[in-house]
Amino acid sequence: MPGTAIRQHIAANCRRMVVKVGTNVICDEKGSPDHAAIGNLAAQIAGAIKSGVSVALVSSGAIGSGVGELGLSGRPKTLPQLQAAAAVGQGRLMQTFHDVFARHGVKVAQVLLTRDDFEDRARYLNIRNTLAALDEFGAMPIVNENDTVAVEEIRFGENDVLAALVATMLGAELLVLLTAVDGVMKDGQVLDVIEDVDEQAMALVREDRTALGSGGMGSKLTAAAMVTRAGEVAVIANAAAPNVLQRLLAGEKLGTVFVPAKRRLSSRRRWIGQAARPAGKIIVDDGAAKALLTGGKSLLPSGITAVAGRFARGDTVAILDSAGREIARGLTNYTAAEIDRIKGLKTSDIAKELGEKPYDEVVHRNNMSVKATD
Repeated sequence: MPGTAIRQHIAANCRRMVVKVGTNVICDEKGSPDHAAIGNLAAQIAGAIKSGVSVALVSSGAIGSGVGELGLSGRPKTLPQLQAAAAVGQGRLMQTFHDVFARHGVKVAQVLLTRDDFEDRARYLNIRNTLAALDEFGAMPIVNENDTVAVEEIRFGENDVLAALVATMLGAELLVLLTAVDGVMKDGQVLDVIEDVDEQAMALVREDRTALGSGGMGSKLTAAAMVTRAGEVAVIANAAAPNVLQRLLAGEKLGTVFVPAKRRLSSRRRWIGQAARPAGKIIVDDGAAKALLTGGKSLLPSGITAVAGRFARGDTVAILDSAGREIARGLTNYTAAEIDRIKGLKTSDIAKELGEKPYDEVVHRNNMSVKATD
């Protein structure tokens, strides 16, 4: 699908949008909130809301703001110092957002999350319900990772992934990742459209990092892949481009647009396939892989060749083909130890091996999200 068609699709169909901004977009070189940059962003978001588009903002910058508030010379190195800087900076950042957005008549709400909040199905649904209630009240959620308690998120800068999780949770038609570059670059030129993130884009990534931020193009491409696999559109664009959000919503050629999968995943499959991280792995033979990818089948023990990790019944597991590629994720009906005992067996032999057969399927198709075709 050409970029023009996708952009026209955005203009015609976008009713909900998630916008992600990084530290380098909303903070100055010292780490303090950049009022001019935030004011420009607020004006654009307010315009989108007035046009009927529901917006959720995912913002980094708590640690950067804390660095500026505390007068530090740079981003702290130790985890306690990072968490302390985030604790100081988050309040200042939200105060700035509140004051700036209020000038445009937009109410804002702070939502602090960690990756663990997405792991539990009940908590995941509670977050979604809260965000829906905020939308009903006309308050725009400003989402950030809870850096004062999170560990992995601070070390790896996963707010791009958080934005993707929020976008897929809400069923947003568009994720906009605003950054300091014009898009994904190749040979000095911005790529207009990317149809396959893994094939086209990942090889182009450089491990660039800003002084205060923690993300990079790699995490943005990961986020774009998550959103497009769910059947939605993602765009990476330059936050400094004049009226970037309005122009994207109007279908203008700007930034790099990512082609969505033809089939939109259901809410449940989005959670299984993206929000819930795998507790272990199940490796299958070529026949089973084909049945899952093209036949929409459940995973039976006969197609399993190996199992890795420790997990219980009901946990999320990654399903890998014989080459080690992840082809699906699902909720397992058996523990890792049980699967190791019944792998390669026919379903009729499960009871003989385990003394019981609660299920024919190791992973039922209704509890599975297949990456390539689902």
